Amino acid sequence: MIIQIEQDISKSEEEAIQNALANLNIEWYPVETQMGRYLVCVCKSEFDIRTIGALPGVKDLHRVSGKHKLVSSKWKVGRTAVDIGGGESIGANGLTVMAGPCSIESEEQIEKVVEQLVKHGVTVMRGGVYKPRTSPYSFRGLGIEGLKTFHRICRANGIKIITEVMEAAQIEDMFDYVDIYQVGARNSQNFNLLDELGKVDKPVMLKRGISGSIDELLYSAEYVFKNGNEKVILCERGIRTFETASRNTLDLNAVPILQEKSHLPVVVDPSHGIGIRKHVIPMALAGVASGADGIIVEIHEKPEKAATDGQQTLDFAQFGEMMRKVRAVEGVLV
Repeated sequence: MIIQIEQDISKSEEEAIQNALANLNIEWYPVETQMGRYLVCVCKSEFDIRTIGALPGVKDLHRVSGKHKLVSSKWKVGRTAVDIGGGESIGANGLTVMAGPCSIESEEQIEKVVEQLVKHGVTVMRGGVYKPRTSPYSFRGLGIEGLKTFHRICRANGIKIITEVMEAAQIEDMFDYVDIYQVGARNSQNFNLLDELGKVDKPVMLKRGISGSIDELLYSAEYVFKNGNEKVILCERGIRTFETASRNTLDLNAVPILQEKSHLPVVVDPSHGIGIRKHVIPMALAGVASGADGIIVEIHEKPEKAATDGQQTLDFAQFGEMMRKVRAVEGVLV
């Protein structure tokens, strides 16, 4: 059960609600976010919800089964649109496209990618400055100084930034230079990191774990929401299965299932999902057709020379082709 509390509730009214819950042997957890105040309740037996719903200070009350309650679609009317600043939202104004290199490599690289984004009307650039790598000898990013350069060029061109945060200690240093924190697949269940991201007032995109279930992704989102941040975006990026013909298996089943289970926006990552450059465009189109709120793809002027993930990265011509086809599919769906 979720109890929505009035913002101007008095201390005595709040105590009366808590006492009523205690008398009914109901465990409750207070949650305060940018947008509201809630009591998330664990009910051990049936009771007349009117005994709580009629109390002063209660804005609304919802029965929600399951353990991921705040991200559940069972209590919220309509889908959530996550404000990413500048009047833009993910999950509200049609399809959002995010594109850029796997890794930020240089100032010149950023400028060339930004030029392509502006050309095709894309307003969010992806790019990693902290890279989790399987091999400790691989390129691991330019760090905070690279992020500052990334931010300066993007801001000058009206482009927003999504980039990966790998540990809680990086959050504060990155705050002024990112529009969306990305939590990668390897950190999908780094609960300490998720707790800390719940304390910032900035969007967070959670990628599904490499072998993570849909419910596990929703539990991760619940961690962020429970700690105070409602601006959560879910990302299907492919999961590891027995299939070896592609890097991962892009589970497009997850899109409608997540949208049924949760009110949060859902983004698809076809680049990681299949991991093969020539097949990224068809999977991007499939992601759009599945009803995703956005797609996130990797692009580079010369993918064969990219520091990371070149095998799944589109060149600029392919990106232009993808954008034309994506807009066509989007038009049909509308």
